[in-house]
Parts: sequence; structure tokens; C-alpha cells
Amino acid sequence: MCGIIGIVGKEEVCGRLLAGLRRLEYRGYDSAGIATDHDGIIDRRRAPGKLDNLAAVLHENPLPGTTGIAHTRWATHGAPTEDNAHPHATEHVALVHNGIIENFKPLREELQARGRVFKSQTDTEVVAHLVSEQIEQGAEPAQAVSTVLKRLHGAFALAILFREHPDLLIGARLGSPLVVGYGDGETYLGSDALALAPLTQRICYLEEGDWVIITREGAQIFDKNDQPVERPITISGATDIALTKGNHRHFMLKEIYEQPIVVAQTLRAYLRRLEGTLALPTEDFDLASVKRVTIVACGTSFYAGLVAKYWFEQFARVPVDIDVASEFRYRAPVLEEGGLALFISQSGETADTLAALRHARAEGQKIAVVVNVPTSTMAREADLLLSTHAGPEIGVASTKAFTCQLAVLAALAANLARAKGRLSPDEERAIVRHLSEAPAALNGALAYDEAIQEMAPIIAAARDVLYLGRGPDYPLAMEGALKLKEISYIHAEGYAAGEMKHGPIALIDENVPIIVIAPSGPLFDKTVSNMQEVQARGGKVVLISDYDGIQAAGDGCVATITMPKVHPLIAPLVYAVPIQLLAYHVAVAKGTDVDQPRNLAKSVTVE
Repeated sequence: MCGIIGIVGKEEVCGRLLAGLRRLEYRGYDSAGIATDHDGIIDRRRAPGKLDNLAAVLHENPLPGTTGIAHTRWATHGAPTEDNAHPHATEHVALVHNGIIENFKPLREELQARGRVFKSQTDTEVVAHLVSEQIEQGAEPAQAVSTVLKRLHGAFALAILFREHPDLLIGARLGSPLVVGYGDGETYLGSDALALAPLTQRICYLEEGDWVIITREGAQIFDKNDQPVERPITISGATDIALTKGNHRHFMLKEIYEQPIVVAQTLRAYLRRLEGTLALPTEDFDLASVKRVTIVACGTSFYAGLVAKYWFEQFARVPVDIDVASEFRYRAPVLEEGGLALFISQSGETADTLAALRHARAEGQKIAVVVNVPTSTMAREADLLLSTHAGPEIGVASTKAFTCQLAVLAALAANLARAKGRLSPDEERAIVRHLSEAPAALNGALAYDEAIQEMAPIIAAARDVLYLGRGPDYPLAMEGALKLKEISYIHAEGYAAGEMKHGPIALIDENVPIIVIAPSGPLFDKTVSNMQEVQARGGKVVLISDYDGIQAAGDGCVATITMPKVHPLIAPLVYAVPIQLLAYHVAVAKGTDVDQPRNLAKSVTVE
């Protein structure tokens, strides 16, 4: 979601701040701004829309200064206008903010009653006024921020600039990530390590409730009780490589094509191929005692969890509950002793998933997390960390993170089955072999990219599209529909194929394409039967299957996509490729913004 970068530097910072914001574009945003402290004043440049708009403003009116803060905003309170764009400022301070101040309304009313004048509709501006009041009453910056933080409810990461202290920034986090970067005579703040990659590799992650004073000499960190604390400095490993598209037109296409290699990288951590055995990153986690698994996730990660539910129950015979994270706590779930709560998140910072994790922890559950950022908040709070190794994913619509999640979840399901005594050595070797075949099968699926591009106009002309599947292909149908919605803005829904006759078949006519995901196997005949019901009512069917399935299905499809024939265990990974490519090519045909679709953010750090 929103992005932050701050620099206390030796040289002019504006150009580097703008470059840092470009590295944060993948998070999603609808306005941006920069503020610096120079010549005894705080100066700002802001613009709605894309960063090119802000760059144009800066070209016309440059912004000097060696200390500054910058922000990309995804609107929560107030429309994406220049007045609502960050940084927000008073005479004494400017600040940027990720998250939501939940009690901003009574604070705003209190401040207005004291004569403070607001210039925006945002929740953030109340923080600027509260800190400014403290400064006007004689408080030093540290004391002013400490006092104000105790009044704020919600989730936030803050970076604050002080007019009277031009060589200082203060940052704070509660429920929204913030990192400190250490340079040579410079110090930095950022939403994530990627934002700071060109500036430094030496970073530390602030923990929940921490706040920090940064100067050119370094950082002084305090906990939520204002006690000085040390946080470990690590090497981030973030690089510029992930931010180039290579020969691809969009980051999303690049990331689709990276799936064979990143799935192979991920599986290396969970398979011992020579021995034909499974592995976990930590060998001392007791899976055998797990009585029930509760899966919690959002969006694409939720659909990965739905696929995993089939695997856990089929292989390990362990019951599974699954919730979208935003609903989990509010239905008062029954969490039994001996339960494993499994949280899936690309960023490891998703606000509602993190809140659900803490709820499950308080209810006595063991915590496992599947994340792509091993230094994230969820990763640090887990009993069992299950890292994906997808690398930074820049496209807002998740692709390679999804298939890497599936790879990890398949390995975890097999590990659980082995721990429960439901997997013989021969069966374990077979699973290792099948999972090891996934990267090559993904590569084989990519060979059909051109054919999928040629049929994309069939879908691009539609107003509504349905996706159908059975078994693990049912959540894959929902994921396919989500991808199409996200980047092409075509209304799409995913259904269990057998549910069509229970209502959705009323939507079928000659203007509605139906994408059927049906690899040959035990569920194929029933899926094809449902497909034929659709065809009988004039529906235009696009069948995604292997050669045997397409031959058996007969004629009547407006198009087919042929996939490699694979074992059912890895079919969800392989069949993810054509639904991703189809959504991509439809979006390109429609001319939408593939990498940064409207209204969406990569990392959702507010509930």
C-alpha cells in the first residue's frame, strides 16, 4: 500500500527520494509527494496520480535540501487530490504516514475546537497538528512524538521532519512496517528494504511500538515504553535486479516467466531429492501433534489456502478450517487445543492477516506462516516459518508468489501426512518426484503463451466471464477470475463446476465466455459433463486441459489451451500459468495498466 522513504543526508536528497518512490510504485498508489527542510523552512511538492506528475512538478520547481521525506499514497480518508497527498505539514513539522488513525475524528474535533485549521480530509493531518502543538508548547521533537504516539489508535508507520531541527527525522511504527537504513554519514527510513536498496544494505526492522530518532550519525531506537533498545542490523540482500523488466513488456509477464526457476528455488528448501525425502526448514516442529489446521489469508493467498485444504485433508486426513483474514476474528472462531493456525501472505505485513495471527496466538494455537519476506512481522512472530523464495514481486497482481505458495503448501501437506503416519516411504518418494517435476511442467506451460495471446480477443470483448473447476481446480477457477478482474476490469466469477445448475447457469448466453479448468483425471468426466450443460445453452467455452482431456472432450469449444500432462498433485501449480497469461493478454488487449491496476495496492497494511 502506501510507501515511505526518508533521508538524513550529506547531499541533496530530492532526486534520491523520487528514485526511492519509484521503487515503491509496485505497492500501489494514487498520489505522491516530497518535503525537505532547507534554509529554515519546510518545503513541499505534491501531485495526484502517477509519479511522472510529481516529477514534472519538481522539474518546474526543484526542491533543495539534504534532509527529506517522501510518500506514495493509497487513499483511505479523502480523495486522491493534491491537498490530501502527503507529506502533510504545519509551520513546524511535515510528516508522512502509512496506515489508519482510527480515532482521528475525535482528535480532529478536539484540535479544531482549539482553533487548528485543517487543509485536508485525511486522518494523517491530525498527527501533524498534535506534534506541532507540542513543539509550540516548548517540547523537543523526541518528547513531542512520544507524547503524541500514546494518543493514537490504529495502525501506522510515520516519518516526521522538524523545521527547527534540519538534520533529524523521527520514525514510528505500530502495525505497519518501517525499516532503518545505515549509510556512510547518512541514515534512512523506508517502508521496506527494497526502497533503500540503492542507498544501503545495512538495515534494521523496527518492532511493534518502536520509534526512532535518526541523524547523520545513526539511529537511536525506543520501545513503546520509551526505553532505549537495540535492534539487530542485518544485510537486506535487496537489489536493483528485480526492478528491471528485462525483455518483457510488463513486470507481470516477467514474473509469470520466472515461475519455473523460483518454484525450483522454493522446493529446494523442502525436498531432499537424492534421498527422496521431504524436509521442513526446522526439524524440531512437532507436526504429529497437530489435530486441526486453521488457514487464514486474503485474496490470491486465500485461494492458495483453499487448494491446500484439499491436500491436507486428502494426504494427512487432518481437518481444515479456512477463513479470509478480514472475517476470521469477527466470527469468534472455535480454536481447539492442539491446533495449528497457518497464515499465508506474500508480504508478511498484511494488516488483517497479522491481526488474525495475534488472535490465534492469544487463543493458544501454534503459528505457522507462509511468506515471501523472511524478515517480515509475520515471519518474526511465527513458530514455524515457511519461506517462499519468489524474490520481489513488483506486479500488483500476484503470479509467482502464488505458485511458490502452492509449492510450499504441497510440501507442508506431505510433511504433515508423514508425521501422522499416513505416508509410506514409497509414497514419500513419489511425492518428492512429482514435486520435482513441477518446474519443468511450468516451463512447458509457458510454451503456449503465443496461443493464449491469439485467443485473448475472445475474452477481451466480454462484459462477464465465468471460470469453472472441480476439486483443487475450483479455487484455481476463483483465482483465474480474480486475475481477470484485477487487471482487465472485466467482471468474472469462479464457480465449482457442479454448482452451475444450482443457479449460475441462468447467466449463460452466447455473450458469456466460460473458462473450464479440467486436467484429465478422476474429476474430468464430471467437469466435462458440466461444461456440456453450459455449451447446450450457448455458452462460449474455452477448455484448459492436457492433450488427452481435449481429445476426450470432443468438439464445441471456441478455443482450447493444451497443458502438459502432469500428476494431480502439481496440476494447480501448472494450470496457474494459463489463467495468468490469459488475464495478462486480455488486459494488454484492452489497454489497461497491467502492473499497477486502478484502486489496488500490493501490500494492504490497513484493515
